[in-house]
Formats: sequence, structure tokens, C-alpha cells
Amino acid sequence: MKANTLLSVFTPKDTKFFPLLKETASTMVRAAILLQELFDCSDEEQKKELYKAIKVEEVKGDKVTGSILKALNATFITPFDREDINALTDSMDDVIDVIYRVSHKVQLYSPEKLPECTTILADIIHKGSLEIRDSIDGLENLKKTNIGFRRHYKEIKRLEEEADAIYEDGIMELFHKETNPTELIKLKEIIQELEKGANKINNTGKVLKTIFVKYA
Repeated sequence: MKANTLLSVFTPKDTKFFPLLKETASTMVRAAILLQELFDCSDEEQKKELYKAIKVEEVKGDKVTGSILKALNATFITPFDREDINALTDSMDDVIDVIYRVSHKVQLYSPEKLPECTTILADIIHKGSLEIRDSIDGLENLKKTNIGFRRHYKEIKRLEEEADAIYEDGIMELFHKETNPTELIKLKEIIQELEKGANKINNTGKVLKTIFVKYA
């Protein structure tokens, strides 16, 4: 057995990362819920308030990400490889950032009418964020929660595939029905950003799968 492996066995691992990762996941879920509400909302003033609330969550997410990175630099023994903690942190932060960018484009462009596919994609992002949060909750007892963990990242992948299909159908319908070129450009960018959100959630699922393969 290598010296560093022996050291990792007898040196207690720092567990501060679990609550920090859970906090990031919870922030992501709150932002996703607000995004879902944004695409269900028809009142312009309420949309502005939802956009501001998403911005608050985005700032919170950045602060927790900074705390995790600072802790990584100051901690000798981590519960998982530093690279995995860093990748998981970055991927969740990316999801929150995309949610914010979507809300910002809705606020900035103020489209006349949002197509149905945007509501469906926002719902997929919300569902995916819940799967990630539940996966994060099981990280401390990975061996005991391995069946549930497998189910979570498989569902994340399924949601990403569903989002791809919704995105393609939505873009085709947009080009077929929208006659105003300005509205077409606005809506195309919003739909594309939503699809990026689903992809970022899938990227997080891939990181979680890597952790599962290593440690379960």
C-alpha cells in the first residue's frame, strides 16, 4: 500500500464540503423553480421580480462556489478527489449561470409570446435540478444509496434526451410559424439557452456518475 493511501486511511477527511455542495444544489433548485415560474407567468411586472430573484440566487451560488474553492485550497484530505469536487462545483455553478442568462434574455428581449416548448424546457431544467440535489444528498453515504444514485443520473440523462427532442421540435415550429424576424431571433436565443441549461444539468450528471464509479 502506498504511503499516501495509508495516510488517507488514518487521517480524517474534511466533511465541510458536503454541506457546501448541498447548499449549491439547493440554490440551483431555487433558481430552477423561479425559472419555471417565470415561463408560467404572464404579468410583466411579476416577470421582472422573478428575474431579480433569480439574480439573487445566482449571486448566492457564486459565493458558495468561492467558499468551496477556498476550502479546497486549504484542506489536506478531501472526501473525494479534488478534481471531482471542483468539477461538481463548476458544473452546478454553470447550471445556475445558464438559468440566470435565460431569465436575463427574457427580461432584456421582452418577447411578445413565449412558445410552449420554453415552458416544457424550463420544467425539464427544474426536474433535472431536483435529481442533482437528491444525488448530492446521498454523497455522504454513497455505498448505502448506490441504487438511488444510479437512478438519479439515469433520469438526468433521460431528461437531457427529452430536452433535445423538445428543442428540435420547438425550433422547427418557430421557423414554421413565426413571421416576425425580430421575434424569431429573440425566441430562438431563449430556446437555445434553455437547451444549454438541460445540457449543463446532464454534464453535472456525468460528474456524479464518475464519482459513483470511483467510490461506490
